[in-house]
Amino acid sequence: MFKKIFIIIAASLLLSGCQNFTLNVSKVEDAVKQEQKKAADKTSAIIKCRELCLTEASNRDLNPGPCLSNEIIPDWVCDVAHSPRQDIDNLPENQCLAFKEGKARHYVEVDGNCEVIKSY
Repeated sequence: MFKKIFIIIAASLLLSGCQNFTLNVSKVEDAVKQEQKKAADKTSAIIKCRELCLTEASNRDLNPGPCLSNEIIPDWVCDVAHSPRQDIDNLPENQCLAFKEGKARHYVEVDGNCEVIKSY
C-alpha cells in the first residue's frame, strides 16, 4: 500500500514538473514570435518609408522636413528630417501628428536623400 501511494505522489510531482516546463517553453516561444514580428514590422516600415520618400522626392521639395505618412504601416509614421537635426524639424507642420498624439508609437526618420536617420 505504501508503495502505491509513493508511486502516485512521485508520478504527480513528475507530471506537474513537466507541465511547468511546457508552459515555460510556450512563453519563450510566444516571446520569440513577438520579437520576430517587431523586427519584421520595423523592416517593413523602413522599406515603405524609403519607397514613399523616393516617390515624394520626385514630386516635391522635402527640404522643409515634412511628415510623409501618419501610418506607413499600423503604429508607424514616416517623417523627413535633417541630420543633424535643425529647428525646422521641430515645427508642428513638419512632424507627424499621429506620433505626437500617441496614435502611433514608432517612427522612421529619413533625410532628404531618403536615407534612414533613425527608427524607433
